[in-house]
Amino acid sequence: MMAAHLLRRSWGGTISLLIVILLISCSSQMTSAAAAHASRKSSGGGGGGGSSSSSSISMSQHNKLDVHQHLKRLNKPPLKTIKSPDGDIIDCVHIAHQPAFDHPLLKNHTIQTRPNFHPEGTKFEESKRVSGQKARSSKPMTQLWHLKGRCPEGTIPIRRTKKDDILRAKSIERFGKKKPTNIPHQPRSAQPDLITQTGHQHAIVYVEGDKYYGAKATINVWEPKIQQPNEFSLSQIWILGGTFGQDLNSIEAGWQVSPDLYGDNRTRLFTYWTSDAYQATGCYNLLCTGFIQINNEVAMGASIFPISGYRESQYDISLLVWKDPKEGNWWLQFGNDYVLGYWPGFLFSYLTDSASMIEWGGEIVNSESDEQHTTTEMGSGHFPEEGFGKAGYFRNIQIVDGSNSLRDPKGLGTFTEQSSCYDVRNGKSGDWGTYFFYGGPGRNPSCP
Repeated sequence: MMAAHLLRRSWGGTISLLIVILLISCSSQMTSAAAAHASRKSSGGGGGGGSSSSSSISMSQHNKLDVHQHLKRLNKPPLKTIKSPDGDIIDCVHIAHQPAFDHPLLKNHTIQTRPNFHPEGTKFEESKRVSGQKARSSKPMTQLWHLKGRCPEGTIPIRRTKKDDILRAKSIERFGKKKPTNIPHQPRSAQPDLITQTGHQHAIVYVEGDKYYGAKATINVWEPKIQQPNEFSLSQIWILGGTFGQDLNSIEAGWQVSPDLYGDNRTRLFTYWTSDAYQATGCYNLLCTGFIQINNEVAMGASIFPISGYRESQYDISLLVWKDPKEGNWWLQFGNDYVLGYWPGFLFSYLTDSASMIEWGGEIVNSESDEQHTTTEMGSGHFPEEGFGKAGYFRNIQIVDGSNSLRDPKGLGTFTEQSSCYDVRNGKSGDWGTYFFYGGPGRNPSCP
């Protein structure tokens, strides 16, 4: 009896203890729930259940990790770092460690330190007397980061990518890439209404109908005003091959102002390439695998200094892109002295042989954000008829022919979607060879 009584007392105590534990547990859960609710309210997240909040946090952490990994892929360990006056950081990276060599087909690539052949007749004159328009000289330019130092031999300068640069893009995958719809036009066959639906407008000269192995131009450098951060203004050479569908090959070089890409409104040297009409392949500058840089003095994507002024000194850059007839690589030269590097031939399909079209000129994005034409400028922001010292120009434009010789283009055409917004006028003279003035202000009384 005593044992039975003690057993009942023991079970009774146990049950009481369990009830107390359950009450404490419930109270704790209610307190936690209230705290979580208060936390959600204080963080501004209303209306969502616990699983939604957890998913959101998880996704945010995932994105941060992706951005961090992408930055690690792009920003290789530098041997020296230079802080530019414009806020850029230039990393001097060992030439063998540049992003190009992340490409699986370039793992055992032997760097070609110089082209086998230059085109016959290659002459770049950085400063040259201007014939006809004005007795005034265009002057050589440099890059702003040079004011703070140079990269040593055996390295290449790479503009460091920042987290904010990637976050401005639509996605990590699209960072450093043009929109897939941004195919250059085919002036003789495309309809203007088909072209302008992408929101891109041009003022260009072009040649087509032959085999081309390169192109050259001297372009004066401006700082056009951009209305919206998602718009840009550029002046460049296009080397084009293939159809204007999904298989377009393009090599591009020039200067641009692109707040979305760089986070400011400075004028910057740039390159671009694609082998599938801007869909998956290619990128600006060194923001993906592809272009192999060999030069330690010029940084892709870095700002150009100084720039031309209206009725003031004119500064221009000379660019030459050509195909090495022996190796099949496409080379880029800047000015007289700087062979910057090359695009390996295997990156392309049609351009492994030759280009079928060359374009020179300006391009802008017209987003029509306020249901009016953009005020984003092209070139100097002034129309071509204003001439030297006021309008943008390309001079000494040439193509490289099948004998690897530079010559003036034949059968030059011009194209612009809306000449009341941006226009182009070409001509020929002694010192300037084949040239054209181009550009415009965008929205004006004739371009509403």
